[in-house]
Amino acid sequence: MRKHLLLTSLACALALATTARAEQGGSAHYLPGATSSFIDAFPGKPGGLAVLNYFTYYDASADANRQLPLGGFLAANVDATVYADTIAAIYQTPWEVLGGGFAFGVAVPYVWLEVEADAQRIQPDGTLGPARSVGDTANGIGDLTLYPFMLGWTNLAPDLKVDARLGIYVPTGEYKVGQLANVGKNYWTFEPGIMASWLSSKIGTEVSLYAGVDFNLENEDMDYTSGTALHLEMTIAQHLPLGKGFIGVGANGFYYEQLTGDSGSDALLGDFKGRTLGVGPVISYVRPIGKTQLLAELKWLPELDTKNRMEGDYVWFKLGFLF
Repeated sequence: MRKHLLLTSLACALALATTARAEQGGSAHYLPGATSSFIDAFPGKPGGLAVLNYFTYYDASADANRQLPLGGFLAANVDATVYADTIAAIYQTPWEVLGGGFAFGVAVPYVWLEVEADAQRIQPDGTLGPARSVGDTANGIGDLTLYPFMLGWTNLAPDLKVDARLGIYVPTGEYKVGQLANVGKNYWTFEPGIMASWLSSKIGTEVSLYAGVDFNLENEDMDYTSGTALHLEMTIAQHLPLGKGFIGVGANGFYYEQLTGDSGSDALLGDFKGRTLGVGPVISYVRPIGKTQLLAELKWLPELDTKNRMEGDYVWFKLGFLF
């Protein structure tokens, strides 16, 4: 049963374009914890279609001593709340490439957010306007995520799945300079990644690892380019039979750090390299419903240490179906 359920869960990896903050605002397109467990591994089932609804909640802040560049402002004392609901689809073709299966997919998010801060507008000449209290809300379709290819190998070792993938974040969401809350980031990101997931068919123990690197292009409405970033994920969990399905309980840890600094004339805070790490609990449940496979996962991921970013808590719920 797990073999079939994995195709549904791969769509979870597609639901990444969910918040409206840039590295200029202390984070990037990639969300910590987004690709981290066995359900994000390559499915290994040709000819299958999976559809997923994916809900994300993020509540974060930055105190008065931590400035962040947000939507054409330098902002401090920031409070932000983000909700996003994403529809994702993934199709694994019957073709093989380099001895591995080939799949592709897309994710479309709808985003709601509210941001409040003490902010100074960055003027066209690079100077700062007067400080004032600013509050903005926004909602709409966010940045689209495309996966033009995923190559997966499921026969390298018993219970082991390894894949290489390319994610492309497309700046389809609305972005306005001079507005704190934006549903889009206004730049492209290219994210090659590698994942390995071992889930024992004998004892139900899981160890999953993901590593990705984000290469960001320039924000065309500002002279600002976010630096290249590395992110690592790890999940350790135990899976047990429950009713007609399986329940999994474990923990997800993540680490994110910019490898190169931000650049451009609007990068008034210098290279502004960001970092975050955290760990939190994850619970999942999978089971068949007729000919359809159901997957659900709930996770809470608090950020424990950050630099040049907002700090808060991620809560994710995803519900997937394999047809």
